[in-house]
Amino acid sequence: MNSVTSQMKHIFKIEDLDLFKQKAFAWAGQFQLLSYLDSNSYKEDPQQSHEGLIAVGQQATLIKEADDSTINGFDQLKAFHQQKQDWLFGFMAYDLKNEVERLSSKNEDNIGMPDLLFFQPEIVIEIFTAHVTIHSKITLPETVFEQIEKTSPNKVKAIAKKPDVKARLSKEYYLKSVEAIRQHIIEGDIYEMNFCQEFFAENYEMNAEQLFLLLNDIGKAPFTAFVKWQDKYLCCASPERFIKKVGNKLISQPIKGTIKRGTTKAEDLQLRDALSKSEKDKSENVMIVDLVRNDLSRTCKAGSVKVDELFGIYAYEQVHHMISTISGELRDEVHFVDAIRNAFPMGSMTGAPKVMSMQLIEQYEKSRRGLYSGAVGYIRPNGDFDFNVVIRSVLYNAAAKYLSFQVGGAIVFNSEPDLEYEECLLKAKGILTVLGLLEE
Repeated sequence: MNSVTSQMKHIFKIEDLDLFKQKAFAWAGQFQLLSYLDSNSYKEDPQQSHEGLIAVGQQATLIKEADDSTINGFDQLKAFHQQKQDWLFGFMAYDLKNEVERLSSKNEDNIGMPDLLFFQPEIVIEIFTAHVTIHSKITLPETVFEQIEKTSPNKVKAIAKKPDVKARLSKEYYLKSVEAIRQHIIEGDIYEMNFCQEFFAENYEMNAEQLFLLLNDIGKAPFTAFVKWQDKYLCCASPERFIKKVGNKLISQPIKGTIKRGTTKAEDLQLRDALSKSEKDKSENVMIVDLVRNDLSRTCKAGSVKVDELFGIYAYEQVHHMISTISGELRDEVHFVDAIRNAFPMGSMTGAPKVMSMQLIEQYEKSRRGLYSGAVGYIRPNGDFDFNVVIRSVLYNAAAKYLSFQVGGAIVFNSEPDLEYEECLLKAKGILTVLGLLEE
């Protein structure tokens, strides 16, 4: 009997959505491998399927370690899903690019996450507004629900000890690099490149669950994720969807364009309007839209790829973002994993043309991206999936006591280095705030 038909499933009503999420997150912390995904009831995303998803325990696990060239992660994922025909949860690190193209990653990596990790969970909890569906293979769903209901939520409290955060790149190096990237654009090597920098803290001990709760509380992002794998953690408050599949429909929603929120309603509307009229941000956005259209066209039916929304302005707790939505119909003969592979890494975190941008990213950045600007999400038994873009995120290696977060932005011809640096700091504001390094 296969794992899909042997699992138990039950639906339970819930009275208080937020309280159930808090209890369920605290309950899930007992497991060595867990994935917690939260949409934070974000109402502006019509594509959202759940209020939240939790996967814990491991029936089986697929891992491709960083720099292991003996296996192909995407091919292994294809075989893994074919074998299990079940829910799979996990992530793909940015450095899987080396499988997609002839590229390499030589920069320093102090976190040590695998390039790819997917697991078949023992328990999956689908959270909706007024009910939850619990899928379980060993423990009765009723027992799981009862255990969660009896669990006390973690108290959200400030970080006890502020980290000594340092920049991997000096501001001078960053500004000179932006000018050098602009020169590549002038010479016709690229049109746009996403340039990122790492901030880090060494010899730092913290409670990753606490940091995540703080980050989620301040960000309330629709693609929030917490991943725990042994002594390594991802605390992610991402606003961005990489790619989703429903039936034969693929949906990608790249972000390009960011502006802060206003302190008053009038100022907020003024800033939102300024973003919607920004020619620089529109220029960045449309380049990535064209790149995503090209990526989707590799796996979609001819003529089916279309731009559903161009330059949409979406509000989040800290910022407004310019988001475009592109969709297409997957060809019948194309495996869904190949749809992910052909779009990976996401254009919003690379640039155009994609391959040359990734070569220059390796040249100018000094930290390996790893899971940052990769993707976290899930695959259903039927092959439908949804993955975010790992941004606005903290990575933590508890054994090495190393904390890391990266921020970046798109460099185009008319980029001003100082303004690009300020945008990086704006994107880091939420993380710096929860770490106690900025006032709210």
